[in-house]
Amino acid sequence: MKTAIFPGSFDPFTLGHLDVLRSALNLFDKVIVAVGYNSSKNGFFDPDTRVEIIKQATAGMKNVEVCSYTGLTVDLCREKGANFIVRGLRTTTDFELESVISQANRNMAPEILSLFIPSGHEFSFISSTVVRDVLVNGGDASCFLPKNVEIGKYLSRRSK
Repeated sequence: MKTAIFPGSFDPFTLGHLDVLRSALNLFDKVIVAVGYNSSKNGFFDPDTRVEIIKQATAGMKNVEVCSYTGLTVDLCREKGANFIVRGLRTTTDFELESVISQANRNMAPEILSLFIPSGHEFSFISSTVVRDVLVNGGDASCFLPKNVEIGKYLSRRSK
């Protein structure tokens, strides 16, 4: 079985992330969406809330697992038996950063291959940063989020 890890902060999970996940499911038997947690950073939503949001967004999708983790992504890959890391790309700037991370991962874990999947052009402008800015300023971010995500119920629980 081909398993891939799709890691990220997903703060929050957007239509662009969902688009990349759907593409990855065409390539892999199982995709694990892994919410990375860095204790030195305060996210907009805490990791448990991000996991809940992704589970809501992916409800009904087969062969998707959602988890949170700390540490190196390659260690999570080994723990979960995944030989692939999926990274979404929106712009050429994303490619430059992801390429460096991919090379470091490949150096630490030659058995794990990183694959870059571009989001559809209609999602290339959507970033979690933009969505957070809309939410902080009281705007309606629903056009950037999966349709079945009720973001309002999570706003009162968000990290300060």
